[in-house]
Formats: sequence, C-alpha cells, structure tokens
Amino acid sequence: MTTTPSSNSWIICPQPNPQANLRLFCLPYAGGSAAIFRTWPNNLPSNVEVCAVEYPGRGRQMKLAPLTRLESLVEAIAPVLMPYLDKPFAFFGYSMGGLVSFELTHLLSSKYSISPFHLFISARRAPQLPLIKPFLHTLSDSDLQDELRSLNGTPKAVLENPELMQMFLPVLRADFAVLETYIYTQKQPLDCPMTVFGGLQDQEVSHEALQAWREQTMGAFSLHEFNGDHFFIHSHQELLFKLISQELQMSKRS
Repeated sequence: MTTTPSSNSWIICPQPNPQANLRLFCLPYAGGSAAIFRTWPNNLPSNVEVCAVEYPGRGRQMKLAPLTRLESLVEAIAPVLMPYLDKPFAFFGYSMGGLVSFELTHLLSSKYSISPFHLFISARRAPQLPLIKPFLHTLSDSDLQDELRSLNGTPKAVLENPELMQMFLPVLRADFAVLETYIYTQKQPLDCPMTVFGGLQDQEVSHEALQAWREQTMGAFSLHEFNGDHFFIHSHQELLFKLISQELQMSKRS
C-alpha cells in the first residue's frame, strides 16, 4: 500500500487515485489496522479515494506506542489529515473508529473550520450513552482473550497463537482504554449528514443505542441494520458497500 499526497505512516491509501474528487477516510475498530480496508477501493465508486487511518502500535505505526486516551489520539490524527483535506471528504468509522471519527469531526470543525460532507458510523453506540459494561482494558490476559472469543472478531488462529497474542493484546488493551476512559461532553450537534450501521444480533450495541446518534446531527440521518453480529463488516460487505456508495453520491450531489 502507498500513501498520498506524500509519505505518511498515519494515512494509508491502498490505491492512490489522483483523479478522485472525493476522499473517504476509514477508521478501524479496536485492535484493527488500516489493512482492514485494503480492498475497499475495488468496491466503491471510481471517483472515491479510500484512505485508511493507521493508529499507533500496528502496521506502519508498529514502532509507535499505542495511545490510551481518545483526546490524544484525535489530536494526533487531525494535523496529519490536513494535507488530504483539499478535496471533499467523508469519514467511515467502525466501532472504536466511529467514536474517533465523531470526535475528530468536532475537532476539525472547531480548530480548522473544516467538516466532512458525510459521517458514517458503524457498530458503535451514541457517545452520550453511559458505559454499562465492566472495563475490559483492566482484565487479565486470559479474561481478555475470553472476551475476544465472545465478540467473534478475532481469528481463531490469532487467539490460539501465543506469540501473536503477545503482540496483539497490548494494542487491544490500549484501544479499550481509549474507549473506556472517554468522557462525553455536551456539544452542538454536527451539521453534516450521518449514516449509522448496526448488526441486528450485535450483543454490544442495541437498536436504541444506534438510533441515539440522531441527536448528534442537524443534518440528514439514516440507520441501516444488518442480519449480523458486531462484526457484520466482514459478513455483509456487499450491501455495506452499496449503501455507502449511494450515500456518497447523493451527499456529493446535494
């Protein structure tokens, strides 16, 4: 994978597309990396350049220590995004990425007076809702692995490989700390359209928790739910791509 417009370990564009007139920035779930989105350019309109955000501690950012606070992560991402914001852009955030993209949108608006033309949030409850589960980032390694099995998002081959888990757990623990230490502060609703995706069998995020995002925007709002669990991003990609493509084209025309 290469980067555009210049070498940047934070922003990974699987298929650089100078002719594109839109950019879609994709932010992964906890424990995930930019590699999740490597095939996305093949499935979205040709006028869209897909750029994935690589959090510290993985991929090309492997040598950087993972961050454990959402504010620090967002403040680190915002300035490295600036060279890429010369075209209309949208955010797609999955689970942890949904919360990061939400706070990133607010930061870009308040600090740089720049906003995405669309915000896609997936598999994440609205930020104003309190955390009701016990903290995961403080669990023992064995208990954390048990939790990963129940979430159904980590390949069995990784869970059963001690060496891989030794590398993976500190990153995942940091990501959970980002989410679990987050404190929501009341903000003016965003003015960009928002599309929210969820899984009907997601034990982590209910329909009501998805619908509650409606309070966070004054723009158009839509909610789409898939017949899948928390990681429907892997099981229902074709429909997900179709809906994202439709929204990108409609938002740009409007």
